[in-house]
Amino acid sequence: MSASVPSAAAPPRVLTVAGSDSGGGAGIQADLKTMLALGVHGMSVITAVTAQNSVGVQGYWELPADAVRAQFRSVVDDIGVQAVKTGMLASVELVETVSELLAGVQAPVVVDPVGVSKHGDALLAAEAVATVRERLLPVATLATPNLHEVTQLTGIEVERESDMPRAARALLDLGPCWVLVKGGHLEGEAVDLLYGGPGEEYWYRAERYDNRHTHGTGCTLASAIAAELAKGRTVPEAVGAAKAYVTGAIRRGFPLGAGIGPVDHGWQWR
Repeated sequence: MSASVPSAAAPPRVLTVAGSDSGGGAGIQADLKTMLALGVHGMSVITAVTAQNSVGVQGYWELPADAVRAQFRSVVDDIGVQAVKTGMLASVELVETVSELLAGVQAPVVVDPVGVSKHGDALLAAEAVATVRERLLPVATLATPNLHEVTQLTGIEVERESDMPRAARALLDLGPCWVLVKGGHLEGEAVDLLYGGPGEEYWYRAERYDNRHTHGTGCTLASAIAAELAKGRTVPEAVGAAKAYVTGAIRRGFPLGAGIGPVDHGWQWR
């Protein structure tokens, strides 16, 4: 007779609402790898399927809004969530659908306003940018735009570190509780600014590694923040822990295919 084994307690639950990356470096795949690495249970709502590899995005196909809504309700109504992260939403209809769903969630929401892939391929329809601005950002606990997305959303071009506070204030005016302006494309240290209003300004700095294999960095950071929020960390604590994790992943990014390889989501285990 086999011995009975007591059930283990479930880890914190985190839901990613994003597109699939067939190459495995970004999107849903990066999100779930990050969540596993950080000790939470990852779940997914797939919004789009991409044909994607190390050299670019060859195409993408959105899922119907009903399919996105059904996936979301299936997970949230039965299993529940302790944090949500959004990524590629692709179209006006999907941004509207996801914004409506998130408005009813009593958990932190990390919005990564994905507009363009690492290779420069558009992942958000131009006409959907206004919908992200008007519908999605107001339901975000934290928005995590890169500098291109900052410009896309606010019109402000961040060319140096001193431009970041003005951009953060403009983004906060769009409705999220917190904003993380990611300065990874600037020269010098890898610096990010977290801003939650007057008196709530936090700077995070890390060594910049000379490694071109950085595919999936934004997805990974946003998912790591969501994982840490699900564990009960405050927003500033979660960003600090996530920054440390993604810095290690960038340092260990590896070549894959003929182009830009992914960050190493399992770097802590190797």
